[in-house]
Amino acid sequence: MHSFCQTSFRLESNLIYDLGLHKGEDTAFYLRKGYNVIAVEANPELVVHCKDRFRDELERGQLRIIEGAIAPASAGDTITLFRNRKSVWSTIDERWAERNAKLGEPSQRIEVPRVDVGDVYHTFGVPFYLKIDVEGADRIALEELKILEARPQYVSIESEKVDFSNLLEELELLLALGFRKFKAVQQQEIPGRKIKTKSLDGAEFEYVFEENATGPFGEDIPQPWLTFDEVVEEYERIFTRYRHFGDNSEFNNMPWYLQEVITTLYSRGAYRGPLPGWHDTHATL
Repeated sequence: MHSFCQTSFRLESNLIYDLGLHKGEDTAFYLRKGYNVIAVEANPELVVHCKDRFRDELERGQLRIIEGAIAPASAGDTITLFRNRKSVWSTIDERWAERNAKLGEPSQRIEVPRVDVGDVYHTFGVPFYLKIDVEGADRIALEELKILEARPQYVSIESEKVDFSNLLEELELLLALGFRKFKAVQQQEIPGRKIKTKSLDGAEFEYVFEENATGPFGEDIPQPWLTFDEVVEEYERIFTRYRHFGDNSEFNNMPWYLQEVITTLYSRGAYRGPLPGWHDTHATL
């Protein structure tokens, strides 16, 4: 029988927080590795989906799902969620919803309960790994770590891809929280990737990541850890690609046939990664 920590003062080596459960793409991996999981999800339709998908894990106590949107106390007891047909774009940030509408994906307004992520941390303790992917609210979840006396061994957030100064603020916040090593992990190439890893009991297994999965974490990521200065330099190179091919670039306004030509030429150049994709920042102590 799995049990959850009830104190914020100790690192729980078998606990992961999945903030942004979505359809359970990441939680499925964490459960397979043998971790207990606390998951937060704002979209009621996805909560229903995951309660069905993980019925057994919920019944035996390995998984707990908290329903609602992470937001500051000043927002009140209920939050407007801009639920999008493209479910990964659902957000509480009206600016993000406006961006989505401009990209051809308007949102529906619904009211959902507010989740105080600080209360979650206090109730269930410090996780081994904290995965944050809550469109428009990642910074809130990070800031609340300040209330804890310990830190997760690993943390990840979906990194800023439009404003480099905001990206720097994210990295500086991680640094201020005590994280000293970083990885900028390309996300577009995660779906379908197969890795060999181990469960908590030491059993080796292969795993293929689903569509919209965040992918591996910690030492399972096949990249070296970077210092703060090194990861800033890496993101400077990444932002060059964003400026040429990202959400606010001229590339997105070109006819599809010109995009295909440019993509082909680009792939033959020095950089052969996704064009340009998006990144998560992973950090450790």
